[in-house]
Amino acid sequence: MKVHVIGIGLIGGSMALDIKSLHPNATIYGIDNNESHLAEAIALGVIEQAATFEDLAEADFVIVSVPVDVALTVLPKVLDAIGENTIVFDVGSTKIPICEAVANHPKRRHFIAAHPIAGTEFSGPSAAIKGLFEGKTNIICEVEKTTFKLQEKALDLFKSMGMRIRYMDPKSHDKHIAYVSHLSHISSFMLGKTVINKEKDEQDIFDMAGSGFESTVRLAKSSPAMWTPIFKQNKKQVVKTLEEYISNLAKFKELLENEDYEAIYNEMQSVNKIKEILNGINIKK
Repeated sequence: MKVHVIGIGLIGGSMALDIKSLHPNATIYGIDNNESHLAEAIALGVIEQAATFEDLAEADFVIVSVPVDVALTVLPKVLDAIGENTIVFDVGSTKIPICEAVANHPKRRHFIAAHPIAGTEFSGPSAAIKGLFEGKTNIICEVEKTTFKLQEKALDLFKSMGMRIRYMDPKSHDKHIAYVSHLSHISSFMLGKTVINKEKDEQDIFDMAGSGFESTVRLAKSSPAMWTPIFKQNKKQVVKTLEEYISNLAKFKELLENEDYEAIYNEMQSVNKIKEILNGINIKK
């Protein structure tokens, strides 16, 4: 098995580690504009050697794990270079622009649009983790546009990593992911900003920051180079989620100003049902 990973970061690197564990005879190649990333990935054993687009004709799998704006130009070039038995998939957090970028390519049926819902706030080859995808959901879009033989090849790989498969159209994906992922990152970034601005006057706020603050602001450590293109590509849905979120914050502020603590209690009590939802997710895992 020959696997080429384009973009050796958290997701691409973690997939490389899983594939090597599942298929010890596989050869993992890396393609990355960052030469230091390639050297680091080889030193860490994430990949075995560097490759170029010219090598893709012999690939069994090509994993495109680059920022979503870069993927729009990389994917057509990858499809131009692959062989007849190659399956290509991306791992991006937006799906409408990705699917549109390859819609009319002659080798569209060699591509499967994927989004594994997994990750951490870290980036680069050293962030790669074996077993990252165990029990995680992988959203597949437009599966019917991938030739069946190659489709099964990719799905078997995903399932062997422990992922659950969920099928969704690109529009639904981008709408739902705006709520459960993109909004979470914006909230974390802006909470971090609020505290950093205040820190100029009150160093104590950092001395007093506990695990609640740390866990809430954790995502603010995520890569701006990755997340800015995501917000750009999913702007319409992200703006909608922000409008609703800001409205809820304004309502909470108004209740507090009016000293309506019973309403505040009821608001929080009604949201407590999120525990049941999350517990159900953990049980399924």
